[in-house]
Amino acid sequence: MSENKLNIIIPMAGYGKRLRPHTWSKPKPLVSAAGKAVLGHVLDLVGSFANPEDTEISFIIGYQGDQVRPYMEEHYPKIKTYYFEQKEMKGQSHAIAMAKEHLTGPTLILFVDTIVDSDFSFLKDEEADAVIWVKEVKDPRRFGVVAVNEEGFVQGLIEKPESMDNRLAIVGYYYFAKGEELLAAIDQQIKEELITKGEYFLADAMHLMIKQGLKMRPETVNVWQDAGLPDAVLETNRYLLGTGKDNTKDIVLSSTVEIHPPVYIHPSAQIENATIGPNVSIGPGCIIANSQIKETILEKDVEIKDANLHESIIGERAKISGVSGSMNIGDDATVVK
Repeated sequence: MSENKLNIIIPMAGYGKRLRPHTWSKPKPLVSAAGKAVLGHVLDLVGSFANPEDTEISFIIGYQGDQVRPYMEEHYPKIKTYYFEQKEMKGQSHAIAMAKEHLTGPTLILFVDTIVDSDFSFLKDEEADAVIWVKEVKDPRRFGVVAVNEEGFVQGLIEKPESMDNRLAIVGYYYFAKGEELLAAIDQQIKEELITKGEYFLADAMHLMIKQGLKMRPETVNVWQDAGLPDAVLETNRYLLGTGKDNTKDIVLSSTVEIHPPVYIHPSAQIENATIGPNVSIGPGCIIANSQIKETILEKDVEIKDANLHESIIGERAKISGVSGSMNIGDDATVVK
């Protein structure tokens, strides 16, 4: 990466239908895991090598996208941000092209319903034209994968291959040394109407770039956590709590509270006569009494009384009393026995 400035494009205009009811009231990347929005965890990865003052982020937003600006102003005020509304769902390339004035120089494309174990620091010395993050999988037939040539560069991208030959699954992070070259490929893709399943997919633009000589190498990750389904969000919560997001040692609670790490508990949460953990994330302003909670995410301002919860995601300001089991309820819901 020869320039100091980094442009990041984050397409997030989708409806997040698979994560309802939570995405009725917020965009998918603002759903929490381990005490922070999934978007925040991804941006922290970027912050491991890029100074906020040298970073600009263009968000491609849609339904409930107006929540992103206040989130960024509160949590990442030093990063300069831009917002583009995608009113027509024409695909990934169409979304990325909306930020065309920012597709220049070193550019990261991040689909932020994915968390990996990469710190991005290697990009400071990257010599390839582009990088695509991948994870080796046992069965590639339900993924998009890359085919690599003898020199170690990507020679093709294959969606849900029939064979088991190429096992490097594409995780949704991309780096281009020259964002303007990606923009030129997208312009060509749209001009030639290179459409897959009715949409302009980024893979088709990258195919054009590879044909034109782009040297793109795969960067393999060991961990790939998806956050697109409720069960996947809970698994991401477990992973993050188990890899440094546990704050058990920092919290002071009543002697009537039993903790089974790892957990994240916001300092403003009020908890009495409860057993918490393992793998529980409790947001700010939550009130919990006479309850047992494990393998669960509580968004902010949740009230729980006389309950036994497991494998649950509870939306903001929800109220739960006298119930047991696993549940997936959205913001402002009430569940009372």
